[in-house]
Amino acid sequence: MRILNILAAGLILLATPHFILAQDQLVKKAETAVKITEARKANAKLMHQYSWNSRTELIVDGQVKDMRLELVQYGPDGQLQRIVQNEQGASLPFGFLRRAIAENKRKEMETYLKGLRGLLDQYTLPTAGKVLDFMDKATTTLADDGRLILMSGTSVVVPGDSLSVWTEAATRHTHKIQVDTFFQVDAVNLTATFKTLRRGLTHVDYAEVIVPGKNMSVQVQNFNYDRTMPPPAPKIAEHKKPSTAASPSLQTVERKLRDLKALFDQGLITQSDYDAKKAQILQGL
Repeated sequence: MRILNILAAGLILLATPHFILAQDQLVKKAETAVKITEARKANAKLMHQYSWNSRTELIVDGQVKDMRLELVQYGPDGQLQRIVQNEQGASLPFGFLRRAIAENKRKEMETYLKGLRGLLDQYTLPTAGKVLDFMDKATTTLADDGRLILMSGTSVVVPGDSLSVWTEAATRHTHKIQVDTFFQVDAVNLTATFKTLRRGLTHVDYAEVIVPGKNMSVQVQNFNYDRTMPPPAPKIAEHKKPSTAASPSLQTVERKLRDLKALFDQGLITQSDYDAKKAQILQGL
């Protein structure tokens, strides 16, 4: 059942809460991108205190080929641990040749799903720079009678793809994401819906990856979240000298962005120079 773990484990990374309505000014967008990244890190840290159940199904040609029910939690080393509670799958056929062919197909599927997971991981926008780049190009509208904020962008990771993020306007929690992209020669569709627990944890409630060209889908449902670890005790602040190798402060980044925008508005630098320098500054976020 290793096939199921390859893609399902990556879907945990989709829990990227608190996409906030983009502002017009570049500096405001940079501040928002930093806040989104900090909120994501806090949510990931909170998730380490929970265990939950995860049900994953691999469906090919309309038939469930593999199903696995697991208890999922983070171990003391910070690595994700999966304890199998139930599993069902198609057994390999008898006969040396038939079995070898079936095993080769399974390995091909594992390799394919591993590569697909690597592509989908990029849509989590793992850095503040990636978040800002998406916000800078995305269109923002209101949906569901103003209850949700929808941010949509194209060519986010690969040319011709699209990423849409629905955020609850009142709480800023992620409500849903949708990705339409391409992997190898296949069109791929990902949809994930989220839930936020009373204690603040935002997690993927249900996710489905569909590859129409292969008549294949992977469905993941996460439930029964239980806080197994108490929140860490607050640390006593220690007075330390600031490190000279520390990353630039937000104020420094803001100043550099303002200065760069002023040069561009005055016509002293070209659009390509502006874009290149902006990307260089954002690498420090």
